[in-house]
Amino acid sequence: MTMMDTTRLRLDRIASSTKNARISKNVIIGSQIVSAEGYVLAVRILDDKTTYNSVEDLSGRMVPLRAGDILAGTLGYRRALHGYAGEVPERLAVGDTVHVLNLGGVLGRCTSSSPELGPPFRAEVLGAVLSFPALGDRIGRPAHIKEAAIPPADTLRIPFPIVYVAGTCMNTGKTVAASELVRGLSKSGLAVGACKLTGVSLMRDSLHMLDAGAISALTFSDCGLPSTRGSVAVTTAKGLLNRLADAKPDVVVAELGDGILGEYGVQDILSDPELRSAAGAFVVAAPDPVGCWGAVEILRTQYGIPATVLTGPCTDNEVGLNYIQSALGLPAHNARRDAKGLLSVVLSALSAKLPSMAAHREAQSERLVLGQPG
Repeated sequence: MTMMDTTRLRLDRIASSTKNARISKNVIIGSQIVSAEGYVLAVRILDDKTTYNSVEDLSGRMVPLRAGDILAGTLGYRRALHGYAGEVPERLAVGDTVHVLNLGGVLGRCTSSSPELGPPFRAEVLGAVLSFPALGDRIGRPAHIKEAAIPPADTLRIPFPIVYVAGTCMNTGKTVAASELVRGLSKSGLAVGACKLTGVSLMRDSLHMLDAGAISALTFSDCGLPSTRGSVAVTTAKGLLNRLADAKPDVVVAELGDGILGEYGVQDILSDPELRSAAGAFVVAAPDPVGCWGAVEILRTQYGIPATVLTGPCTDNEVGLNYIQSALGLPAHNARRDAKGLLSVVLSALSAKLPSMAAHREAQSERLVLGQPG
């Protein structure tokens, strides 16, 4: 690439999916585009929309997108049941049209849309955002979110148990349950790490868990991925969990984005012996009795995983609660209305893997009495 192929540009919006690339509002873009997952593009929004019309920025705020706005987003795939499905085109050039596939600013070619959301934003490709990692570099190279990313790992090396939170689909209350568990476990005197292991890029869920008291919260985006799939989900999860070990948590709450039968790699994580054996509890979020039965049955028969407790819309009132408790013989607690009940079941399940929990709290109290730091 020569200097003749580059242009200076000021961005109106920088999507959160680009976080690892560490770009600023003033960028240099190039005309030679690598059409592959993880590369950062500058695009011009072509439409106005009344629904699904914002993007998460680098601070985690949702900011509106309008026709004419210049956005930095990340090429990637999406396979959402209640959202857009899309892919990275085989090739792209300046002037081509792509779509904004999610609130994190993942860009691609939409192949299917949800009637509730309407068509996605169309965006004109302006060029590849360039990074200049080498001192004195005047040419640059196409920016990618693998910059300073957490590396994947083939082996899990962690001393803590994991509380997995999975669901039958997106929008079943997984993040609410995960955040309430982070809050409750933290209030119980434990140092809690948090992560989102699968899904499509968005900081919102990890920020909720930090707000709830997590000492560290990571997502697959920190590994340089705009979304997950089966071929990368396991090594990405192990890399994230190994990095969380640096924060020295007592326990980690791990949300599995999308659904057990989705296309983001949840099934691969459930199939991995190391990741399964690290589980201290398995929380399932479901919308209705059929979903409850199906999730429990799939986990038990296909993966040998016993569900610990059910939550989500299926527990909104006594109809679902009665079914779960009587027909499935499992505890059920609504994360919004009965977070204490949910926490109690999870703490009981964790006691086998955290035998020193009481001793830990006793030591903490003793240090406070003596005026020593924790």
